[in-house]
Amino acid sequence: MSTAILTGQPVPGSSLENDLRSLGFDVRVATDAADAETLLAAVPASQRVAVVDARFVGHVHALRLGLTDPRFDAAAIPGAVTARPAARPALTRALRTASDDASNGSVVVGILAERIAEVLDTDLHRPELGELVAEVPRDPQARNEARQAVTVVDDEAIRLRTAVKSRDGFFTTYCISPYSRYLARWCARRGFTPNQVTTASLITALIAAGCAATGTRAGYVAAGLLLLFSFVLDCTDGQLARYSLQYSTLGAWLDATFDRAKEYAYYAGLALGAARGGDDVWALALGAMVLQTCRHVVDFSFNEANHDATANTSPTAALSGRLDSVGWTVWLRRMIVLPIGERWAMIAVLTAVTTPRITFYVLLIGCAFAATYTTAGRVLRSLTRKAQRTDRAAQALADLTDSGPLAEFLARLTRGVRVSGPAAVALIAGALVVGASWLSPYGSWWPVLGAGVYVLLSPVALQRPLKGALDWLVPPFYRAAEYGTVLVLAAKADVNGALPAAFGLVAAVAYHHYDTVYRIRGNAGAPPHWLVRAIGGHEGRTLLVTVLAALLTATDFKVALTALAVAVALVVLVESIRFWVTAHKLGAPAVHDEGEPA
Repeated sequence: MSTAILTGQPVPGSSLENDLRSLGFDVRVATDAADAETLLAAVPASQRVAVVDARFVGHVHALRLGLTDPRFDAAAIPGAVTARPAARPALTRALRTASDDASNGSVVVGILAERIAEVLDTDLHRPELGELVAEVPRDPQARNEARQAVTVVDDEAIRLRTAVKSRDGFFTTYCISPYSRYLARWCARRGFTPNQVTTASLITALIAAGCAATGTRAGYVAAGLLLLFSFVLDCTDGQLARYSLQYSTLGAWLDATFDRAKEYAYYAGLALGAARGGDDVWALALGAMVLQTCRHVVDFSFNEANHDATANTSPTAALSGRLDSVGWTVWLRRMIVLPIGERWAMIAVLTAVTTPRITFYVLLIGCAFAATYTTAGRVLRSLTRKAQRTDRAAQALADLTDSGPLAEFLARLTRGVRVSGPAAVALIAGALVVGASWLSPYGSWWPVLGAGVYVLLSPVALQRPLKGALDWLVPPFYRAAEYGTVLVLAAKADVNGALPAAFGLVAAVAYHHYDTVYRIRGNAGAPPHWLVRAIGGHEGRTLLVTVLAALLTATDFKVALTALAVAVALVVLVESIRFWVTAHKLGAPAVHDEGEPA
């Protein structure tokens, strides 16, 4: 329960108290500033508290935006200010200052809440209200005008409109959001939470994967329809969070994690269905997962390297900004990067009307084109940008490299050595190990030699801060090298079950890499060092897989990949779930990412 302290005499006919109660506040009335201090002291420290001028006039949604958003410790709108437990001491100090300012001991109309917000010595969020009304009228005429302004504007329509993500893909914007927002409202009115809708979306996608795994035309059609419905629910959970301001750390993690789980589980379902029909497409399924994961790592690394950089401008970025001012180019550019809406719609349709092999071929071609387009644009921006990257950005890139104990040991041995162009070194090292695996027969020691060179060059990511123009490419090059090596060696083994085992291993490792990204985005830091050491780091796992392929028969290699996948998955999942659930219980700041479409 939250508490709202109304300051001043209640206005006859005002709905303010009922509005606050509808938002979950226990309303108490303070006759003057000193009384407000007393009431504030009586509110348990674990509760949110708001101070609201009794003469406030405005939309309920304006109060909702200003007083209930869990992402911010302190927030204010005209005539109202709120604080979560973390900002309660600051609110207490501000109220004491405002009380001292009221020399006659009474509340001055429109002054107390505004004065508190003015002297509050903590970060204060002021939401954009747009057409919504939030005022503290100073006379009856102004009050009547404010009430009329409230009746003119439909705040429910605004609430529905702003429930939709401000930046999204063409398919999502025009084919899903026009009706999914109403589904979000339906869920809100029945008490469903975003996390419940997220879970329903995951279950629906897993059922879709199971239908695809049947290998029948009816199963493929059902799978396509269910995948689309899963995406509708995926849009709904975010819209429900925005509609009802039910943001949470756990919810953000579930939404991001389940998106990846749904898509990759569906790939596995398609591969199983194809196998039932006598067509082995596991290599294509694994290739699609590798390509999609590397695309995401490019996005994450580039954004982390540049989001807080200074002097962050370039001619390429300026051109992009000009293109964004032309309507059709905006949608064209959003579509060709194949965001999640367009991608899932394409997969669903192709599943229903073609075969898994054709679905994967089109998916790989489309994702490869999108990856080339986005990466080339970001490389051009980086080369023409005069940005100065921060220590935080450099640390984020170092964490994203996922360097293990071998790289750390070699970095200590080569301390003082400075190698220029870490991205070029990472590219060459990765090409060596993947190329050796590709060109050698199964069981050859050449991939081990390539992996040895890869390990020897791995300290390049640790020898100096990754602040260069193209240093953000280091993590995606390492991801491509590790995943590509596993894919090639499993394909070379040419034994039934090797590629599915490799799929499981890459999925487990990719989960760890995604989890690292989500922790960094949530300002929670990288996963604990012991975890990275326990699963070997990118260089340790790559070397281990090549040694296993050289020492074991193809059948034993399949078993080893399966065991490694299970071990990595157990360690990573247990630690990750523990971390996010604990963070949620301890009241970590809520996160809601409105970034690029996934």
